[in-house]
Amino acid sequence: MYDVWVIGPYEIKMQRPLSSFAFAPAVKVKLINAGFHTAADLCDLRPLQLSKESGISQQEAVDVLQTVRCDASQGAGAGSRMTALELLGREQAMGAIVTFCSALDSVLGGGMPVGKTSEVCGAPGVGKTQLCIQLTVDVQIPACFGGLGGQAVFVDTEGSFMVQRVEDVAKAAVEHCSLLAGDAEQREALKVFTVEGILSKLYLFRCHDYVELLAETYLLPDFLSQHPEVRLVVIDSIAFPFRHDFEDLSQRTRLLNGLAQQLAQMANQYNVAVVLTNQMTTKVGSGQSKLVPALGESWGHAATQRLVLHWEGEQRLASLYKSPSQREATVLYQITGAGFRDVLSSDHVSADSSVIPSGNAPKRLRTEADDHQT
Repeated sequence: MYDVWVIGPYEIKMQRPLSSFAFAPAVKVKLINAGFHTAADLCDLRPLQLSKESGISQQEAVDVLQTVRCDASQGAGAGSRMTALELLGREQAMGAIVTFCSALDSVLGGGMPVGKTSEVCGAPGVGKTQLCIQLTVDVQIPACFGGLGGQAVFVDTEGSFMVQRVEDVAKAAVEHCSLLAGDAEQREALKVFTVEGILSKLYLFRCHDYVELLAETYLLPDFLSQHPEVRLVVIDSIAFPFRHDFEDLSQRTRLLNGLAQQLAQMANQYNVAVVLTNQMTTKVGSGQSKLVPALGESWGHAATQRLVLHWEGEQRLASLYKSPSQREATVLYQITGAGFRDVLSSDHVSADSSVIPSGNAPKRLRTEADDHQT
């Protein structure tokens, strides 16, 4: 009797010759000369290791590994089938991460959805990082309080992460749950839902340029496999490393498209909410100018939903502009000492002494012309 081996789509993809990929000819030659012939030969390599063994640059290594992994992931999912009812049940089971702003949660359909990518856009100082910090705390709220009881990853590309701010938001969340605790299960959960516990379940990664960001994104699936309780991945911001040192805008578009595809697959495969922040740029046309999200129109299709935070006088507003399941809507919010919160009345915003000021003077907003010059 012989063993029968069933070759699936993933295995077939991994046997694909590297010569069939759309790599630069010089890159293909170096890979083949170094002994790499199929996608399977690269599956266990890291970017730096591939760069050293093949003689290609680290950026080229990241690009090669990202392309191979995306191709294999497409094959892995090719054989999966489910009904629309099964898909609905799966999405409902994954849940959402509350923002502690009930008006925004209502607009989002319960909070930031798990299993999807969400983009948060806005000018400097409007609260993008504050919202992300709030989410890294809220994702850890125990299930007995209606939370996900998960962990979070924060990828910082701007150096704007503030651990003291996380501590403030965590204290407020712990106090909130302490006031709600009414049974033995909830009181037991509060023994681990502490400020120290929250900080210990938030993993921080610092990336200084787009090459490091691409490399980190490539390594994230392995990290998520080793940390299955992670339910949130934040990249703050996606725009910053891609708005400098790019003379070839077509290359930037290609890298961003590959990154968007990989993040979407990661969100779905590992059941995590992927939240990306984006900057704003000035678009000039027909003698008028307006603020629009950076990285161009093609990037506007990258995330499942897009939330734009903006100012109206001294008030902060959040507008949902793109969502597959929710209507477009705009709500008020505020940033208080406790975190991201509702605006209870028009007088509450100016009267609340705990409202955090917008911080440093806003940086000059880049324009599309600036993007084309970099």
